[in-house]
This record gives sequence, structure tokens and C-alpha cells, in this order.
Amino acid sequence: MCLILFAYQAHPIYKLIVAANRDEFHQRPTAPAQFWMDQPEILAGRDLERMGTWMGVTKTGRFAALTNYRDPLEEREGKRSRGELVADALAYQGKIADYMKTLEINKHQYPGYNLLSGDANELYYYSNVGGELQKLKPGIYGVSNHLLDTEWPKVKKGKTDLANIIGGNREGLVEQLFSLLKNADPAPDESLPSTGVSLEWERMLSPLFIKSEQYGTRSSTVLLMSDEEIQYVERVFSMDGSEDREFRLMS
Repeated sequence: MCLILFAYQAHPIYKLIVAANRDEFHQRPTAPAQFWMDQPEILAGRDLERMGTWMGVTKTGRFAALTNYRDPLEEREGKRSRGELVADALAYQGKIADYMKTLEINKHQYPGYNLLSGDANELYYYSNVGGELQKLKPGIYGVSNHLLDTEWPKVKKGKTDLANIIGGNREGLVEQLFSLLKNADPAPDESLPSTGVSLEWERMLSPLFIKSEQYGTRSSTVLLMSDEEIQYVERVFSMDGSEDREFRLMS
């Protein structure tokens, strides 16, 4: 994932609302959201190159998602895949707080990342760059390729739009969230972050929805979690159009 917007215990029905975009090189092989044959409790897409994932949920209501921390000077040779952290969080049999506390021990084994994991009643955030485990309070949050709530243009706009959506008409909530995620307007140059990539790349990466020949938004995912039900909808984008995969689980 390169953008995760989420409302935690900030909606009268849904305790957790997530709207997220996965940005990746188009040639990287990927499986769409499904229950994994080797771990049937997990519902997620899958990176077929390293066999991890960027976002998923379990039948018991555990959620996990990850973004990369952008640092083009970081040494990545010999490091482990960040996608395994999401899979491990979803598969962990104990309390999620205990799993999240172990991340500090192995933080140097992975390139920079932001990891969210928890459920409708307990949600945690950890970055191996920021280095502090946080138990999140109710609110509206956003994370892209820096730390949680860093005020990049896409994060600021996304949080504002998410707040407006959940505070407005409850009809068509899923489509409203997908419409938010499809915004491809670039940020003005004066508000762009400086992350060590070229200005051309900063411009290309600045919208919520990214389009380019080699790299872009491969899928958008919406998660709605209440006390009774989990709705998980993934919209996959390809040269041939888009495809939705929708799942409903009882909490």
C-alpha cells in the first residue's frame, strides 16, 4: 500500500473504516483478494514475487496493512520482504499487541515501513523508522510513504474527504470511498514533499490515484467493520479495465 486512510471508532455503525490504494510497478505479479489456500483464515491479495501482502483481514476480524517508507538512499540488499509482516500479523495466534511489540527486535531486517494492525476494538501502529509503537485513539488518520499523519498533500486531502464522507450521507458509502481513492489530481509543486526522488517523480506520486506507464495504483480496497459484519471490497485496475471482488464476513 502507498496510501491508507482510516477512521477508527469515529462512525456510529462502523468501528473501522479503511480506504487504501496499493501502488506498484505494473509488471509485478499479483493475485487478487481471496482466501489463501495455505492459510484459509486470511483474506487478502498476494504479491506473487515474495508471497506477502499489503493489506488483509481474517475471518475473526483482525486487520493489517502496510505502506513502504520512501527513502531512495536506503540500503535494501539482503533485507526481508515487508509484505511478510502483514501476513505474520494476520496469522499470529496471540494478542496482536504482543505481536506488535516484537517488531522492534527485528526492525533492521526490513526496509522502512509503516504497519497497522488490530481490530474494531484495538488498533496499533508501528514504523521501524519512527521506532515507537502506538496504540491508536479514536479518530481519522492517514499514512502514505512517510510516518503516520505526515501532512503530505494526498494525506491531508484524503483525511478531509474521509471525514466529510463519514459525516454525511450513509447511502453508497463504499462507492463514495472508491471515488475518494480515484482522485488523480496532482499536488501543486510548492506543496510537494522532498523525499530524495526527482521532481518529476514527486509530481507523479503526489495524487491519491497514480497513473504512469510503468508504475501506478494497481488496486483500491475498502474495508467496513462493524460489530456484526465485515465488508471487504477490492477493485483491481488493469489495462483492460477494473474488476471488483467483494466479501462479507460475520464478525
